[in-house]
Amino acid sequence: MPNAWKRDKPTRLLSPKFLFLLFSSTLILIFIFLSSSRPSSPNPNPNYFALNNRLSFHAISPFDCFNSPQAHPVIASTVEGVRYPFLFSLSDFGTLPDKPHKNIVRILKGKPFRKPDISVTVQDILEKANTEGRDGFFVDVGANVGMATFAASAMGFPVLAFEPIFENLQKICEGIFFNRVTNLVTLFEAAASDRLGNVTVHKLVGRLDNSAISATGAKLAFKSNEEVAIQVRTVPLDEVIPESERVLLLKIDVQGWEYHVLKGATKLLSRKGSQAPYLIYEEDERLLEASNSTSKEIRDFLSSVGYNDCTKHGTDAHCTKKDVR
Repeated sequence: MPNAWKRDKPTRLLSPKFLFLLFSSTLILIFIFLSSSRPSSPNPNPNYFALNNRLSFHAISPFDCFNSPQAHPVIASTVEGVRYPFLFSLSDFGTLPDKPHKNIVRILKGKPFRKPDISVTVQDILEKANTEGRDGFFVDVGANVGMATFAASAMGFPVLAFEPIFENLQKICEGIFFNRVTNLVTLFEAAASDRLGNVTVHKLVGRLDNSAISATGAKLAFKSNEEVAIQVRTVPLDEVIPESERVLLLKIDVQGWEYHVLKGATKLLSRKGSQAPYLIYEEDERLLEASNSTSKEIRDFLSSVGYNDCTKHGTDAHCTKKDVR
């Protein structure tokens, strides 16, 4: 029946038209960011652009972004509502085509990526340090795709970033190129810990940000996601960070492995008064217990190295030292 009514086929989310619109939207947002955002947010630390060039690392070599395979597809955009704008690239796309990542939906609506809380926190703390005339590094442990790393480097602060998941490393490399911060960000393919060696990390497919050394910790919130066990290198922060270099801010988000990271940074954390870094670490009791540690164990250790002023902000703890007069 040539004239019979035919039902229209539903539009497929991954049709060529959709992919073209997605790619075009991403390029437009990147162009807008690069052409307009940078001039309105001057770098407050211009003297730090060459700082990383004088550092040498013996315990571990930095990750080589230039020789790393390029991940694809690339979906990146600017972040909304931060004083110093930056881009980051998604490693998880959600479940396509039915349930794309929320930031993909935002791109299709012409909106920037949702503002990560940690990005705002990092910029607020470093802005205060800058107004007080204090310079130094930001150390990002559990860097994920760089939401904290690029928040700091967008301000001109040098960054040492530690991330064990290869797919996330690829996305950080993209962010380094997009944000023009090759000379500010030093990236390490490793899990920070309390000893040199190797450890098994449980990578959670579809939620790489929830990957953890503890298999239980990795699947606490996403029990149905596939889990892949991989071997990664471990390195103590004290083996990487020179004693001569000041660290303004140390952020640790490692899904329950925080105690081991802190133990591996004993020298850094034992610095006197304001020479010691402002410390942010995730203090989630369920994740800590999955890694056979507790918040009390962490607080006792921090007290032993002089951190007696800690406050809770959601699931994060913020700890500082004061100069003794």
